[in-house]
Amino acid sequence: MADDKLAFASIAEIGRLFRARKLSPVELTKLQLERIERLNPKLNAFITVAADGALKEAATAESELCARRKGSRRDRGPLHGIPVSLKDNIYTKDIRTTGGSHVLRDFVPLHDAAVVSALKKAGTVILGKTNLHEFAYGVTTQNPHFGPVHNPWDLTRIPGGSSGGSAAALAAGLCYGSIGTDTGGSIRIPASLCGVVGLKPGLGRVRTEGVIPLSITLDFVGPLARTAGDVALLLDPIFIRAKREKKPSASAKLRGLTLGIPKEFFFDVVNDDVEAVFETALRLLKKSGAKFKFVSLPGVGETEMAGNHIAWPEATLYHQQAGWFPARAEEYSEDVRTRLEVGTRVTAIDYLRARELREKFTAEFHATLEHNGLDALVVPTTPIAAPRPDEESVLIKGVTHSTRALLLRLNRPANLAGVPSISVPCGLTREGLPVGLQFMAGWTDEPLLLNVARLFEREYSFSVRPQLD
Repeated sequence: MADDKLAFASIAEIGRLFRARKLSPVELTKLQLERIERLNPKLNAFITVAADGALKEAATAESELCARRKGSRRDRGPLHGIPVSLKDNIYTKDIRTTGGSHVLRDFVPLHDAAVVSALKKAGTVILGKTNLHEFAYGVTTQNPHFGPVHNPWDLTRIPGGSSGGSAAALAAGLCYGSIGTDTGGSIRIPASLCGVVGLKPGLGRVRTEGVIPLSITLDFVGPLARTAGDVALLLDPIFIRAKREKKPSASAKLRGLTLGIPKEFFFDVVNDDVEAVFETALRLLKKSGAKFKFVSLPGVGETEMAGNHIAWPEATLYHQQAGWFPARAEEYSEDVRTRLEVGTRVTAIDYLRARELREKFTAEFHATLEHNGLDALVVPTTPIAAPRPDEESVLIKGVTHSTRALLLRLNRPANLAGVPSISVPCGLTREGLPVGLQFMAGWTDEPLLLNVARLFEREYSFSVRPQLD
C-alpha cells in the first residue's frame, strides 16, 4: 500500500496488515512522524510531538504482535499499535500538557488521565498532543500562545474548536484517531469543519478525570476519527458500559429507522450551502430506509443562554481556585480573559435557573423521542462551513450573526441535555468545504448513533481528501 494511501487507511485495515505481517507498528509510526514533520508546519495541528515515546510504544506493540514464538504473542485488540493523538488539555505522564495556555506552558503531569491509561492498556501509540483553543474556551483554535491551527481543506480558514488540532491532524492523515473534549460542541464543530467524524458521548459514559475542566457540568470527553467504525473502536476502551450492555460498534444493520426533524430553532439560521447539502443527506438516508417525522422540541431556544449561565461561572470558578485568575490575568488571551470576567458577573439566581432549565430540557428531549417513536434527531452540525479567522460575523438571509454563536448554536442542546451526539461528513459546499450531519439520541444510545452514522456512510462515501502536498 502506498504511503499516502496508508496514511488514510482505516484502523481495521491497518490491523489486518499488522496481523498479516505486511506492516509493522514501528514502520507505521515512522510514516506518521514523517508526515507530521512535513505537514505540521502548514497546519500547526500539534503542540508537542512525542516522537521518542511513540517509537518506544510502537516497538513494544511490534514485539507483542509480531513475536515469532506463538506463545510469546500478545494481541491487545484492534487499537494495538495504532498511532493516535490527544488534545492538549488531557493529562499525559511525562509529556507536557499545556491546555493551549501560557499559564501551563511547561506543565508536565505526574500521571495519565483516565482515558489515556485506558488507551495505553489497549496498546495505542501516542504520537503527541494537539493544539486547541486556549483552555478549550473557544471555537476557532486561533491560539495566540502556540499559533493558530489551519484547516487542511483551506489553510486560510479555521478548523473549528476547541479540538481544532485533533480534527485538522485527522483530516490531513497525521494520525488514525484522536481524543478531544466537548463543552458546547468542541468535538463536533471541528469534526464538521474538517470533514471527520466526532462523537460526544452521553453523561457519565467516558471518564473526565485528568482532563483540565472548562465546565464540570457540561464537559465531555470523546473520540474523533475519519469513519464511524474507527470512532467505535476508539470509544470501546474508554467507554463505561452498564452491565450486560454490548460494546459500541458500527454494524450498519439498522432498518426501519425513524429520525426526528425539529420544527423549532435548528433550521432558523442556516446558510444556503449547508441547507442544500443537508437536504441531499436526508434523501440518502431515505434511500437507505430511514423514515422522518417533524417534531416539536420545546425549550430548545433557551439552551444557548442556559449553557452560558452554567459554563461561564463554572469556568471562572476553576481558574480562581487554581490561583490563575485574576492573579495572572495578563497571561490569558483577550477572548478567554473576557469570558472569565463575564463569569464573575453571573448571579446565583441566573446559575440556578439555568440548572433548572437544564433538567427541564433534558426531560423534554427524552419525552420527544419516546412519544414520537424516534430513534434519534437529525440536524446540521453547524449552520455554516469553515469561516476565515477575520470573519467575526456572517450574513445569513439578510441578517448578521456572530460567527462564534453560529458555530455553537446547534451543538449546545446535546451538552445541556447530557445526551450523546455524533457529527458525520455529509458533503461539500460549492467552495469545497466540508459540511457535517449531526445525530442526537437518548442516554446510553451511543451504539445506536454509531450504527446510524455507519448506515449513512454506506450511502455516502466521503472519499475526498484535502490537498496539502
